Amino acid sequence: MNTPLLDEREKKLWFKSKERSEFQIKGPLTKEKVIQLSNFKKEPIWLKEFRLKGFEIFEKSHLPSFGPKLNWLNFEDLVYYSKPSKKTEKWEELPSDMRETFEKLGLSDKMKNISGLGLQYDSEIIFEKAKKMLEEKGIVYMSMDEAILKHPELVKKYFGTIVSSNDNKFSALNSAVWSGGTFIYVPKNIKVPFPLHTYFRINMEGFGQFERTLIIVDEGSEVTYVEGCTAPLHSKSTLHAAVVELIALKNSKVKYITLQNWSKNVLNIGTKRAFAKENSFVQWIDGNFGSGVTMKYPGIYLQGKKARGEVISIAFVSSNQNIDSGARMIHLAPETTSNIISKTVSSGKGVSTFRGTLKIFESADDVTAKIQCDSLLLNDSIANAIPNILIHNKTASVNHEAKTSNIDDEKLMYLMSRGVDRTSAESMIAFGFIRDFVRELPMEYALELQRLIDIDMGGHENAEN
Repeated sequence: MNTPLLDEREKKLWFKSKERSEFQIKGPLTKEKVIQLSNFKKEPIWLKEFRLKGFEIFEKSHLPSFGPKLNWLNFEDLVYYSKPSKKTEKWEELPSDMRETFEKLGLSDKMKNISGLGLQYDSEIIFEKAKKMLEEKGIVYMSMDEAILKHPELVKKYFGTIVSSNDNKFSALNSAVWSGGTFIYVPKNIKVPFPLHTYFRINMEGFGQFERTLIIVDEGSEVTYVEGCTAPLHSKSTLHAAVVELIALKNSKVKYITLQNWSKNVLNIGTKRAFAKENSFVQWIDGNFGSGVTMKYPGIYLQGKKARGEVISIAFVSSNQNIDSGARMIHLAPETTSNIISKTVSSGKGVSTFRGTLKIFESADDVTAKIQCDSLLLNDSIANAIPNILIHNKTASVNHEAKTSNIDDEKLMYLMSRGVDRTSAESMIAFGFIRDFVRELPMEYALELQRLIDIDMGGHENAEN
């Protein structure tokens, strides 16, 4: 791929750091290398077999037949695993260059106020901080690798049952070479009083990051999880292919917030699914910035009576970007409710595509569902909407709407007449356009979002600070 020219704002956002690796597995990927990875991690037999099955499916499967072209990705040339450093719970024990990287990203200041935080650097979680009260309440919050060893029966019960290796070529690849990610288990009738966070950093050139996250929320419990993502800009293509599995048991609530800002050499493909049991509520809050290509469609399977699902997604698309995103809602039980809201802001010659799938099974009486897809266009950008609605029950109430518009000239002139420059005015209007998304974010992330919008739209100088 050709590396796009960067302005000063983007150089600060997608800065490079020193590469470090204690152990690597490079492509081309083979069965022997998958076994090597499993042995290096000292995993149980069932997990090694899971990896090998994933590799077998990966070799036989094909790239997606829809969406952006992926032929610029070279599977033969990727680094599939890199261990950068040992994990620690003490910030000062991290190597100085790693600390400097996260400090540039603003995370050292945030850590003072975050009660549950994990940092992943390339293939491994290298830092974890959690309040002792989590453990006292029986809440499990740790890296996925650690959970395999400390909670093997609980992990084995759910691991790979929500996202199958057969789902797509990239879920199969993740099954084969996954490393890192987060495991959360919330016992019955426990409300986690603060959000839990994980931040993912891809640092190495020509790298593939394949974290796996599994969240289990037991009956009557609640949790909010937030993930952030960044990568430096390199000339070689980078792959991020995560798998996320959520299960919300009876009367539980799960909110999963993603704020991704990959550099434009990253191909970002995520497979994210949730099972919602009786009277539970699952909410995906999905923010997409950066990346050369994104393909991501969080899905919720409403399996229990009166289960609710909501996906609120935003995408900011500029030149040299193709973001193909959306949501899937599968209604399997009666009196279930779903809501999909998609907001896209496109500028330059970027391309955005919304794919929304809604399927209501015959067994799902009295369903209420809504899909809303809005696009805000600047310059010569392109926005597509591709809904797929399948209704097999006549009692369903379904609403779908899509709207594409340009920035309102009257609003723009009003702000400029009050002394706001044009670029900043456009940024303010875009921020208001995504208000459904903003109101679901913790305050510190809403402020970060404003900064990203300013940078993405070429905003005012203090957006760099």
